[in-house]
Amino acid sequence: MAPAVEISIPTTSITSGPKPYTIYEITVRLPLRSFTVHKRFSDFLALHQSLTTQAGSAPPASLPAKSWFTRTVTSPALTEERRKSLETYLRTINESSDGRWRNTLSWRTFLSLPISSSTSSNKSSAASLGLQGTLTSPAGAGAPITDPVVWIDCHRTLKTQLHDARLHLQRRDQAQTAHEQHESSAAAKRCLVLAGGLIVALDRGLKNLGAGNKIRSDRLGEGELRRRRDLVANARKEKEALETLAHSLSTKRVEVGGLTNGSVAATTQQKSALFAVEGTNGSQQSLVAAGGAGAGGRSRRVLGVPLPETEQTRELDNRGVLQLQKQTMAKQDQSLEQMTKGVMKLKELGVAINEELEVQNSMMGLLSEDVTRYVVYFECRIDE
Repeated sequence: MAPAVEISIPTTSITSGPKPYTIYEITVRLPLRSFTVHKRFSDFLALHQSLTTQAGSAPPASLPAKSWFTRTVTSPALTEERRKSLETYLRTINESSDGRWRNTLSWRTFLSLPISSSTSSNKSSAASLGLQGTLTSPAGAGAPITDPVVWIDCHRTLKTQLHDARLHLQRRDQAQTAHEQHESSAAAKRCLVLAGGLIVALDRGLKNLGAGNKIRSDRLGEGELRRRRDLVANARKEKEALETLAHSLSTKRVEVGGLTNGSVAATTQQKSALFAVEGTNGSQQSLVAAGGAGAGGRSRRVLGVPLPETEQTRELDNRGVLQLQKQTMAKQDQSLEQMTKGVMKLKELGVAINEELEVQNSMMGLLSEDVTRYVVYFECRIDE
């Protein structure tokens, strides 16, 4: 059962800058501690949309209408009216008898509430997937991670996924049938895909927490940031080691002629032998290598054939393949971002070299004029 939560918005503040906006300071009181969450009105709009999507219906309270002609920065009356409306909005959801909206991850992430753990492995996987979707989806109210408490909850979920992946790999090695091996390997790879997404979210969250946001009073120091970076680095190494184990097929003792009573999984050589065809010269060739053999063993191109499976996608379902693709695209985006920074540095270096060459050319021109002037002067003295 979730602990009782008291929510209020006692005060507001206005940011300083070229484009100031109003910040609503939400006070959250738990049985053991209290803290303050800073949100702007656009965050409430994103929360309302996310709650409607995840719960399947709109929350019991509605947000105040957006003003197009008056701004809260210049109107204290509008700021007070909107503060009361937003406080009523949050309290209505928090005190509602229907807990659909209150139990969503968007609500807990928006208020920086701890993510409740589940003892069931299925519930844990679903909660981890929902947390990852909330942190990585653009519609999620808590994306990206901007609160240290949410970062800790996400890291705890990451450790759970890595632990579950290791258990599934151990069960795969101890399995006695091919079906049990397949299920354990698929479950381990699903956990690793979820762990990869959480590592990306944690890495981006550290960049946000170390950006030096002046609004938050509990921003992390340099020592804590360094400690959390080490945690992410260790988790990434553990994930890579588990991926290596997951991609390696478990070796079983089999008879030379094939499987023993069909109780163990087939090896790579036996799987390849199942797809071998007889060629015209009596030699065997693989159907995969031939791309579909026709009469006489001649290879031909088959249109509409899906791409061959890889070691990373072989044991994944559709959701796992989609998440793996998102993770790969995120890595490519990071590589492109680093490449862009390198190109910009090269551009700045080229501009600096060009400016230096222009200065050197102007100095060489002055030197040439001085030399010419002195040559003319000495020639005149010699003539005299």
